[in-house]
Amino acid sequence: MTEAVQSVTAAVPEISIRAEELFRVGAFPVTNAIMLSLFSFGILAVTGLVFSRRIKAVPGTFQNLVEFAFGSMLDFVDTILHDREKTERYFPIIATVFFFVLVSNWLGLLPGVGSLVLNTVHEGRAVATPLLRSPASDLNFTIALALIAVFSVNFFGVAAIGAIKHAGKFFTVKSPIDFFVGILEFISEIAKIISFSFRLFGNVFAGEVLLTIIVFLVPYFIPLPFLMLEVFVGFIQAFVFAMLITVFIGMATTEQH
Repeated sequence: MTEAVQSVTAAVPEISIRAEELFRVGAFPVTNAIMLSLFSFGILAVTGLVFSRRIKAVPGTFQNLVEFAFGSMLDFVDTILHDREKTERYFPIIATVFFFVLVSNWLGLLPGVGSLVLNTVHEGRAVATPLLRSPASDLNFTIALALIAVFSVNFFGVAAIGAIKHAGKFFTVKSPIDFFVGILEFISEIAKIISFSFRLFGNVFAGEVLLTIIVFLVPYFIPLPFLMLEVFVGFIQAFVFAMLITVFIGMATTEQH
């Protein structure tokens, strides 16, 4: 009976809320989430480089599809910012965040991502560490992305309306009510980091846990609907993240009246 319980326990996949460390570069730990994020970056960089060198005056089918996708996305962002010049100025960072989160989310769902393991010995026992893990299932990744997003929004706000006017949205002595509202706005800027990071992390990590459990319990056919659901969730999370950045950029680059 003891041997049977041990074999079942060994077969149950281990779910770690923390990204597993693969190796170190000096004092810097390289985790499986970092490995997949670098892989996602490489795919986007190579694809962009190759495509930019093959742009034709008379586009083919693939170029038409890409131009249609980017044109539609540009028009959608324009409906939020209501300024074509502003849209074209900030569209690169919005599109970069969208595609980076989207590709990293979808790569984390590919078969084999969790099954490729690195066998190591930890505290006297053999440990099978997955080589790749969805970056958004690591809280460090989502917090870093949220910090970049919030910092960029405030940087664009300072560049667009000036440091004094931008700071005046948070710190003002015009009236007690304006002062109190400004403090609340400043707190909300910090809260954006928490909101950005935990929303993306919670949805992606919960989806991976769900798929892991479903595949373990019923490995054939049944997980397919859940996999399709996670593909949709990966797209929605990337879309929501990019659209929130767009809304916050629009607010930060507009003078307060």
